[in-house]
Amino acid sequence: MSVILAVFFLFFLIFPAGAQDGENEEAAEVSSDITEEEYDIPEKDYVIFEETKEIIVEAPKYVQRSFDDVFPGFSRSQKRIISSSTGLRNSYEKDGSPEFIPSSGAGVNLHTGVMRKNPSHIIEALVLVPYNKKELDILDIYNALGRIEHLKEQTLYLRNGNTLNVFKDTTRIISASNRRAIPDPEPAGILPYSETMYLRFTDNYIGSIFLRGDITQSLYGITYSMTNFRDINFSIFRIMQAEKVSINLYLEPVKEGILIYSMSGIYLPDFIMGKLNLTPNINNRITVLINWITEGLREQETVVRERKHYPTAESIMQNEGFNRLINN
Repeated sequence: MSVILAVFFLFFLIFPAGAQDGENEEAAEVSSDITEEEYDIPEKDYVIFEETKEIIVEAPKYVQRSFDDVFPGFSRSQKRIISSSTGLRNSYEKDGSPEFIPSSGAGVNLHTGVMRKNPSHIIEALVLVPYNKKELDILDIYNALGRIEHLKEQTLYLRNGNTLNVFKDTTRIISASNRRAIPDPEPAGILPYSETMYLRFTDNYIGSIFLRGDITQSLYGITYSMTNFRDINFSIFRIMQAEKVSINLYLEPVKEGILIYSMSGIYLPDFIMGKLNLTPNINNRITVLINWITEGLREQETVVRERKHYPTAESIMQNEGFNRLINN
């Protein structure tokens, strides 16, 4: 009963009786002083409202797609491979053609961006990471991609039983001109429309690789594009010019899981291409990237479950100020 009385008196303290009537009377007095001529608005001042209705458009409604909506035509046996940890891979040289072709209406196009770099060697990858009891959204994908420091922890299992860390270190840096390492930010609560980050990957074989990463959001998913903003050197020799690496990832939460589609291209001169077997080396790095993304997605599933596991505690914290006011 005391709580009800407190709320009742609080209401009248904030809104004194008769305040609204007084405001209405004051408004009536002001309006009575305004002449009819002052209310006469020229036609040119209000005709714009007629024009604005022409630019009002309805935003497209989001409907979650299936894997077949984005990549039609795959057989059941191919889909089993796509849903495995390695997924499907395809590699070809500059005169070849891609095998993993999204639907024309899917709004997914990595090929144009890769070919703009005039690559000599291209590798495609297509993976579907099934949900583990919990569906994820685009924000979860974004936070999984933000764990740059954890990429160096990924290991490959070799045929002889040994393990290999492809990267000695992976970190964000401040900018292209300031290469001081900075930590990953905390997981985001709001999805940015776009973002640019600068990265330094220390490859066990090549050395330091400086990359610029651009993340853009679309209606259905996220595109993550990386390129080298500095030359890549091996020992004292330059093996790749700046802006000649193109690593592109598209991720979308479809009905069956998280779709990961990758197309990567690099350019190397013919005399180097003839001496190196690039396919296994590039494949190893793509495997590391996909395993890193998958690990991040599994972590996001845990975060979502924990977030939904304590709704009562969150509610109490949010209303703590009001509870304190009433109890006093």
